[in-house]
Amino acid sequence: MDGVNNSGVSEFLLLGISDSPEQQWVLFWMFLSMYLVTVVGNVLIILAISFDPHLHTPMYFFLANLSFTDLFFVTNTIPKMLVSLQSQNKAISYVGCLTQLYFLVSLVALDNLILATMAYDRYVAICRPLHYTTVMSPGLCIMLLTLCWALSVFYGLTHTLLMTRVTFCGSRKIHYIFCEMYVLLRLACSNTEVNHIVLIATGCFIFLTPLGFMIMSYVRIVRAILQIPSATGKYKAFSTCASHLAVVSLFYGTLGMVYLQPLQTYSMKDSVATVMYAVVTPMMNPFIYSLRNKDMHGALRRLLLGKVFQRLT
Repeated sequence: MDGVNNSGVSEFLLLGISDSPEQQWVLFWMFLSMYLVTVVGNVLIILAISFDPHLHTPMYFFLANLSFTDLFFVTNTIPKMLVSLQSQNKAISYVGCLTQLYFLVSLVALDNLILATMAYDRYVAICRPLHYTTVMSPGLCIMLLTLCWALSVFYGLTHTLLMTRVTFCGSRKIHYIFCEMYVLLRLACSNTEVNHIVLIATGCFIFLTPLGFMIMSYVRIVRAILQIPSATGKYKAFSTCASHLAVVSLFYGTLGMVYLQPLQTYSMKDSVATVMYAVVTPMMNPFIYSLRNKDMHGALRRLLLGKVFQRLT
C-alpha cells in the first residue's frame, strides 16, 4: 500500500468532537480516564480467568477473548485521539488512516462474532446441560474462536482493500474521533457503489446473521427457563446469561445508533453515538460481567490478594 493514494491525498485531519480548546482539554482527561479504566478492567478480567483454574470453562474462555478484543479495539483509536487533543496535531497519514480503519472494522466484527459464540455456549449450558461438557469441548471452542478470527480478518481486509480503490479530493477533514468507513466514503469523489454493495452484503452476513442466531438462542433459552418448576431454579438459570444479554443489548444498541441510517444523513452529531460504542461499551463490559458474578468476584479477589501478599513477602 503506497503512502499516497491515487488522488494524491497523503493525510487526513481528524477534527474530533469539538474545536474549542477548553472543551478539548476536558475531552482529553475524560477519554484518558475512560481509556485507563477500560485497560485496567479488561486486563484484570484476562488475568483472573488465566490464573484461576475455576474459570477455565468455555464461557470464561470466550469472555477472556472478548476482553482482549475490547482492549485491542480501544488501543487502536483512543491513544491517537489523545495525542491529537494534547498536541493539537490532528493529522493522520493515509496509510495510518486505512490501518486504523482495518483494525476498527475487523475488531467490531470479531466482537460481534464472539458474542454470538457466547450465546451458543449459554444455549448449550441451559438447554442441554447434561451434554454441555461433551458439546463444548476444548477442540470445538478453539475451532469456533479460530472461525471468528478468520471471518473478522477477511471482513476487515475486504473493506480496507476496497477503500484503497477510492479516490479522495477536496476536503480532507474528518469530523470524527477516528477513521470510520461511512465518513471516508462521504469524502470520496469517485464512484463508491461497489463499496456500498459489499458493505451491505457483508454487513448482513457478519452482523445480522449472528444477531438472528442470538435471538433464536435466547428464545429457546427463555422457553427452557420457563419450564423450570422452581422460582429459584429460574433465577439461577437466567442469571448465567443475564450479563451476556446486557452486553449484547449495549453492543447492538450503540452500533444501531450509528449505522442504522442512510449514508447521506451521516453527520457530526453521530460522533456522540460513536463514542458510545467505541469507548463506553468496551469500558462497561468488565463491570457488567463482574457485577453479580460470584465466580469472577472470587477470582479477582484471589488475584489481587495474591499480588498484595507477594509484595508483603
